[in-house]
Amino acid sequence: MLPANGVIVKNPEILGGTAVFRGTRVPFQALLDYLEGGQTLDEFLDDFPTVTREAAISALELAKSVFLERLREVSQVTNVRPCLKLA
Repeated sequence: MLPANGVIVKNPEILGGTAVFRGTRVPFQALLDYLEGGQTLDEFLDDFPTVTREAAISALELAKSVFLERLREVSQVTNVRPCLKLA
């Protein structure tokens, strides 16, 4: 797995600061949009060959860990247990 800080970058000179895969002009949001639309990771990688499988998986793992940490923070502040169960 790639280091978390090396997968996604934001640079005002690249797509106006949109979060992109390092070394590309491919927005991370494009991967999320593909998956949300029911397309597979392989389809995304075929359409964006500058993104490696390792980078895509590392970015998804980073997004998952950020989401879960945020969910824990919210549940501590509100004293409400999250009802969302992730595998």
